[in-house]
Order: sequence, then C-alpha cells, then structure tokens
Amino acid sequence: MKVIATEKAPGAIGPYSQGFVTNGFVYTSGQIPVNPADGTIPAGIAAQAQQSCRNVGAILEAGGSSFEKVVKTTCFLADIADFAAFNEVYAKFFTSKPARSCVAVKDLPKGVLCEIEAIAEA
Repeated sequence: MKVIATEKAPGAIGPYSQGFVTNGFVYTSGQIPVNPADGTIPAGIAAQAQQSCRNVGAILEAGGSSFEKVVKTTCFLADIADFAAFNEVYAKFFTSKPARSCVAVKDLPKGVLCEIEAIAEA
C-alpha cells in the first residue's frame, strides 16, 4: 500500500489520508471544495462541484491515475435540489461515466454543498 499525499489538494481535516494506492487501484478520500492554495471555499454548487472535482483529480494524479480511469464515485450533496447543477459540472470531469452513487445528506464538513470520493485504476 502507498499513501497518497499532495499539496495540490487540501490536507486531511481529520485522522485520515488523502488517498491510497493498493492492488492496482487508487482510492480517494472524500473531497470537499476547499481551495488547497488558500483554504477558501467558493460560493454556489457549480463552483463548489468544480473545486471538489479538481481536488479529486489532484489526488488521482498523485496516485498515478486520472479521471479516465475512475470506475466508481460516491457523491454527497447537502441539498438534492442541487442534483442537476452538480451533474452539469461533474460530467465535464468524469467523461468516462463511471459507476456512481449520489445522495443527499444532512450535513457536510465546513458547511459545504458537496463532497466527492473516487476509486480508479492506478
């Protein structure tokens, strides 16, 4: 197993790693829309979805993978009413259309609107 650590994605805000590479797969931790450069969180679901996707992409890259190799994602929304707007942004990054679960949850860390985790081939 190899721990993934990159400054191109936000550091963990708890007792976990950004991701792992094991048995030919990259597993990312859930990524919220924190800009790793300055810690800011953009406003609105579209901007937040874009930043979350960028963060996932940075971890995939650090683990030797890419969006094209993603086989499964799990997406969390603070409000299911944001589903269509989230999908519009998500589709621009995950063009291979991996298997996915997308659910609304009561709360997300730091009050963000979305969180994305991914599993990809290394």
